[in-house]
Amino acid sequence: MNPVARSEGVDPAVLQGQLFDLWSRKELEVLRLQAVSGFSQLLDPLVGLLTMLENCPGIQKGKSSTLGQFILTEFVRWRRSHPQVTLKELTDEEKQRLQLSALSLIIASQPGYMDPLLDIYELGTLETSHLLEHVTYLQSIGGYREAALLSMKVELQKELDMEQICVPLILLDKLPLAESYVRDHPELQKRLVRLLDSWCIPDFNLEELRRQYPLLSLSKHQTDQIQPKLLSRHVFRLMEKFSVDPSLCVNSVHKRKQDSLKFLMYKRFREKSMTEENWRDHVQVTVEGNVELQVLLVDLLVHYSELQVAAQWAKHYNVPRDRLRTGVWDTMQSLSSKQLEVNESSCPLEPWDTTQSHKLQYYQLSLARENIHFLQTLDQLQLCRETVLKPGCVVGVDMEWRAGFGTVSTQRVALIQLAVEGQVFLLDLCAHSLSHHSLTVQFIRTLLTDKNVLKLGYGTSGDFRSLVATWPELKEEPLAVKGMLDLLHVHQQLQRCWRGGSRSRSVEVSEGSPEKGLSLLVQQVLGKPLDKTEQLSNWERRPLRTGQLRYAAADAYCLLDVYLTLSKDPKAFGLPEDLCSISSSQPAKSDQEKKFKDKKKQSTSPRARQSSHGPAGDNQECVKGNGERQATTVAPHELRVVCDNMLQGLGRFLRCLGVDVLILENTDDHKVAAELARTEGRIILTSGQPYQSLRSQVAEGRCLTLDCSEKARDQAVHVLKHFHVHLTPSDIFSRCQACNNNEYLKVSREDMTEMLNKRGLLQDNSDLHNTQVPEGWRSPDAQTFNPHCRWASRSVLDPETFRFRGGAEIQLETVPPGLLPRIPEYFICTGCGKVFWEGTHYDRVLSQFQEVLHLSDGEVSSQP
Repeated sequence: MNPVARSEGVDPAVLQGQLFDLWSRKELEVLRLQAVSGFSQLLDPLVGLLTMLENCPGIQKGKSSTLGQFILTEFVRWRRSHPQVTLKELTDEEKQRLQLSALSLIIASQPGYMDPLLDIYELGTLETSHLLEHVTYLQSIGGYREAALLSMKVELQKELDMEQICVPLILLDKLPLAESYVRDHPELQKRLVRLLDSWCIPDFNLEELRRQYPLLSLSKHQTDQIQPKLLSRHVFRLMEKFSVDPSLCVNSVHKRKQDSLKFLMYKRFREKSMTEENWRDHVQVTVEGNVELQVLLVDLLVHYSELQVAAQWAKHYNVPRDRLRTGVWDTMQSLSSKQLEVNESSCPLEPWDTTQSHKLQYYQLSLARENIHFLQTLDQLQLCRETVLKPGCVVGVDMEWRAGFGTVSTQRVALIQLAVEGQVFLLDLCAHSLSHHSLTVQFIRTLLTDKNVLKLGYGTSGDFRSLVATWPELKEEPLAVKGMLDLLHVHQQLQRCWRGGSRSRSVEVSEGSPEKGLSLLVQQVLGKPLDKTEQLSNWERRPLRTGQLRYAAADAYCLLDVYLTLSKDPKAFGLPEDLCSISSSQPAKSDQEKKFKDKKKQSTSPRARQSSHGPAGDNQECVKGNGERQATTVAPHELRVVCDNMLQGLGRFLRCLGVDVLILENTDDHKVAAELARTEGRIILTSGQPYQSLRSQVAEGRCLTLDCSEKARDQAVHVLKHFHVHLTPSDIFSRCQACNNNEYLKVSREDMTEMLNKRGLLQDNSDLHNTQVPEGWRSPDAQTFNPHCRWASRSVLDPETFRFRGGAEIQLETVPPGLLPRIPEYFICTGCGKVFWEGTHYDRVLSQFQEVLHLSDGEVSSQP
């Protein structure tokens, strides 16, 4: 089928009609060849392309792409071999006419047009007035996302009203796109953060704001995201990301301090896990200089404590009478001046040895006070250095910093604890002569990078973040941590073994256990939990109290006790002989664990998580400036993710590359992603405001947010790099893009012909022999498609109904009969019945992901 050619070239309207006919019949390979041939016959390809695009339909229900997108993609590829097709030979008037026509095609109903048209027609060189006019037009028809993207790509941010662009994006749950819009524009970043902060007031009226954008139609989920609690989280995140002065965000800072006060009340009077001195210290810092917070403090004390305590603090801050709750003023009048004083005197000297009841209830540090060394000088540090840097030494490492109630930035380390057998060293980083000296920094760097010294920690990522905030030089020259064993990973393995019932235990592991984290591990291994009363104390006060010294030393020394206990008989705990071989990755679940989950939840056990263990050895990890560590590589099928419904395109791309992907439907709530992540051990991929709530529902590192302004292909590359996925040609199309199944039935040309005949889908068999192989098509001899998947036997298919055992029927109607002479083998998904065959799409994916593709020597030589 050749386009009707005129003496002056092909009629683009006729060519478009023929391409539409092939598109409707889903003859994509023939369509591709026809398009390339037609482009070469156009008298003026740039004019002809616009004519074809103007007549293309928009998004059709049930289709993920449009004919216009297909034509543009093929035109861009064709243009690479025809570099003479440019605007250079046109007059200014002709060039502008084409550019304005191309600009008018960038609308919401035609996704995918923007980037190719910007490139082909050099739209960035148009007069600013024309570009601004089109951005205004896009907003007037509700194309808020397109308006923002176009503004970013042609750099119009300084010419536009930031609020007019960003407010609709935020309401539509596209805050990451708004963040991208203000990138590299500090003044706009401040305005965006202040805008969000202005919405954090209790009486913020969302409906009044929505009336300013009548074309916006918000879902319940989108509406639920506009509330002070969630917005203030974004404000603090962006405040740190953009280095915005907290004084510009009074509403969010005030709300965080309000929440901090309520948390402190709960810890002190309900949970009773905070001492009076620690509580008082944090309360005073939180409400200092803020009358509203001081009034709230008194109100909360009436609720949580008693009137006398409330009266004492009301007197302490001179809270006005008209702001006091009923009974507080009367209580103040009935008490003497002495009784109204807030007791700020220090606690009496506390003995080092704990009480008998404490010994019965909590883990005890088995060291005398003289074996706890508090280091404040370089001479004292030298003794520590000589002790802990001995080859073969085992060192428990922990760090403490002041709890950052109401603060923005990452807290700086106040104390570093280093525990070795028989003694603990406490490095005082509040001592200026020690913390700011290069020898101190060098010592810690040497310790963390020495593979001959085994360091023990628990959840070390937070420690590293605070350490980098304390010493910025660690960010400039990142640490390459070696010889570090994070007992959090050992604990996770231990929990999996115990939940699977592989050994008996005296400590019950349950969802509602009062202990958690390191305290739970100590309880499970050593029999008693840690006393965490001093955890939230003021670690910057000097001198430290005896209770603080004892807690700091115990927090580091217990790591040694746990490690030594587990090392003596690791098999008894269901652990491997070499504890250092346990990495942060999740091994496959045992059959016993699956049975445990079946019994507990009375449901089908999810598929086990695949192992992504790296090689054992030095257990080397590279710590970047933000505390992130590089892991060993994993195969695509070992990465199991769930894509939020805003990233469906990314999900299809990842499936194409062999990643195990579940994709939420448009009607699914975001919490479905969290449930799937927990029950099936998947990592959440999301974008926008749901990230904050989803991240809090899964373990650390199990939720990744993507930039929604990026193309799905670029998002896929980011995911592969982030999780260190080792992608090979055999992984491509190893999984069905439609249903995520990774099992195929291989069918020969003869068998496919027989099935099509039985279904009556071959009307004229003579066509099978007369069809010529188009130029550029892969010959069967050159076939290299060998996916890394599971192969089904022919017995899984009913030869009469063409249905698989799972119920899926082969989609024979999707196989163009014209392919039979050219394609020797077909691959049928046993999960949904979709039929695949090798074509140029395979080469295109290879090309798209060349930068992250790993090829063997043989594969390199076979690639075009």
